[in-house]
Amino acid sequence: AQAHKLLGLKRPHRSFFESFIRTLIIVCTALAVVLSSVSICDGHWLLVEDHLFGLWYFCTIGNHSEPHCLRDLSQAHMPGLAVGMGLARSVAAMAVVAAIFGLEMLIVSQVCEDVRSRRKWAIGSYLLLVAFILSSGGLLTFIILLKNQINLLGFTLMFWCEFTASFLFFLNAASGLHINSLTQPWDPPAGTL
Repeated sequence: AQAHKLLGLKRPHRSFFESFIRTLIIVCTALAVVLSSVSICDGHWLLVEDHLFGLWYFCTIGNHSEPHCLRDLSQAHMPGLAVGMGLARSVAAMAVVAAIFGLEMLIVSQVCEDVRSRRKWAIGSYLLLVAFILSSGGLLTFIILLKNQINLLGFTLMFWCEFTASFLFFLNAASGLHINSLTQPWDPPAGTL
């Protein structure tokens, strides 16, 4: 702040609308990170008859008894399930990591406003786009692996949380990039002051 005063630089003035939109993007991104984290940690995404398929476990549910869960997905007698679920959970977990770094860049760009704030905001938005791609990849891998068992009503709340988080990653990334391009100051032409 003192350097800005000495150099006679003024902080760029933001409208209430722009600040509100940027805050809303940050809050929605934080919500998406929480939804995705909880969804991956729980991991139970599909219930079909007496089987519960998840990223971490395969469970058999008997009548009026506790579910019998196996961590070894190869015992589900479905070829490629263990390797595919390992890929799905790895990609989904990497999406959360990318989203956390993206969220951090968005927050830092707003808290520490300087010459590079817009660049930090753009980097954060691109990281959210990467999170969307990874999260969608995890969802698609899960769906492809279990395409023969899928029933639309069989998807659990945790699956829909991950789906919503993936959608929010995309929406916030697109909104972040759009608001940054709309509010970017025009550079004066070379040679004019």
